[in-house]
Amino acid sequence: MGSGQWMVERRSSFGNDSFPKEHETASESGCLSIIVLGASGDLAKKKTFPALYHLYRQGFLDSNEVHIFGYARTKISDDDLRDRIRGYLGKDAEHVSKFLQLIKYVSGSYDSEDGFQLLDKEISQHEESKNSSEGSSRRLFYLALPPSVYPPVCRMIKKCCMNNSDLGGWTRIVIEKPFGKDLESAENLSAQIGELFEEAQLYRIDHYLGKELVQNLLVLRFANRFFLPLWNRDNIANVQIVFREDFGTEGRGGYFDEYGIIRDIIQNHLLQVLCLVAMEKPVSLKPEHIRDEKVKVLQSVLPIQDNEFVLGQYEGYRDDPTVPDQSNTPTFATVVLRIHNERWEGVPFILKAGKALNSRKAEIRVQFKDVPGDIFKCQKQGRNEFVIRLQPLEAMYMKLTVKQPGLEMSTVQSELDLSYMQRYQGVPIPEAYERLILDTIRGDQQHFVRRDELKAAWEIFTPLLHRIDNGEMKPKEYQPGSRGPVEADELLAKVGYVQTHGYIWIPPTL
Repeated sequence: MGSGQWMVERRSSFGNDSFPKEHETASESGCLSIIVLGASGDLAKKKTFPALYHLYRQGFLDSNEVHIFGYARTKISDDDLRDRIRGYLGKDAEHVSKFLQLIKYVSGSYDSEDGFQLLDKEISQHEESKNSSEGSSRRLFYLALPPSVYPPVCRMIKKCCMNNSDLGGWTRIVIEKPFGKDLESAENLSAQIGELFEEAQLYRIDHYLGKELVQNLLVLRFANRFFLPLWNRDNIANVQIVFREDFGTEGRGGYFDEYGIIRDIIQNHLLQVLCLVAMEKPVSLKPEHIRDEKVKVLQSVLPIQDNEFVLGQYEGYRDDPTVPDQSNTPTFATVVLRIHNERWEGVPFILKAGKALNSRKAEIRVQFKDVPGDIFKCQKQGRNEFVIRLQPLEAMYMKLTVKQPGLEMSTVQSELDLSYMQRYQGVPIPEAYERLILDTIRGDQQHFVRRDELKAAWEIFTPLLHRIDNGEMKPKEYQPGSRGPVEADELLAKVGYVQTHGYIWIPPTL
């Protein structure tokens, strides 16, 4: 299939059973208002507005029906906001200019009615200008804000800015992570917001669930026959889910120190990926059926054992003036999770994340058990592995042993490789935020975190996090540019991971 043909089919596939027909476009009912709260901040500037622009460029946001409102405390004009985000939208000046004209800015505080009443007035004027009948228009509020202001902002939205949904309209709220700092704070936050909005109105966004290869996991597992009998404890030795960055906190030290690598990456991004790797086949592709199975996985995770985690902090982390001199915050962690069910009993799931390491990548690495009766004496070359590379250079490849070309019967490790850059030339891979915002407009909650799912995730990590916060657990120091603490590699070997020596995956060239 040529890349052009694939692109046409990809666009048309949004009408299949996984997306009900009422969700096929962003314009199935009244006009749409997208309100970005925290519009003057970094997240909005670098992620939210660019995602909205790309949806607009691809035709998913109709300029005749959509208007975008920015709201923040900063006192700036419409043009000031447009100038702030212009440089993040690309180089097509004509389309950028047209998109920016869809944006209006409203200034106000996050805990008083005056600003939100003004915001509601501006939204209502837009709806009236589009002749949108009362109750049919749609309002999407994107909270690009720190969690501390979620409750007052949600109260103001509920009091001042709700849409009458009797005639097919709606009000939806997108909430950014972190969703609390531990089980108690997350439950408290959920309770406050849950008093104001129904679960069907809340979209807790984890951008990892919008990544192309993460979204491919369900298709790979449940649409390919040869994976079905292999995906269990009888064949799989261990699973690694890895996030590595080759730079440190770089100006975010104060923010990062408040959370640490477990709260920032492992408890949310990597744990969400684990759910998709480990879950059972859902009854259907309906969002609730998928999320039900993810919750079952989380509820089957055993408490983390003291000898199955390693914490690290890179040398120089505390030199950042925004980081306390005695900071105990880990910048690296390897945590082994055990799933107590029939499919995964005895298989370690290794979640590993770190900053200032020797490479930048995110991947899932499924390592299979040794071949019994090794007649080729090739076990020392390494085990079979199925690797899904999430970023950069999206790919999936299967490491396997083959005959070395030539007259001798010798073996070598090679791979079956699907590299997206090569296979899907010219096909743009959407940014995660684009996909997730579009899902929110369509009302598809499949790739968002449900309240009971969030609770189960915090139940796994809160005991360990409290021990770190109390100073009971000290991170090991490691050198920037290294693999992390040597104890982490020792832990991997102890739980059964066999490292391959002499083989390196090289992305194919075009």
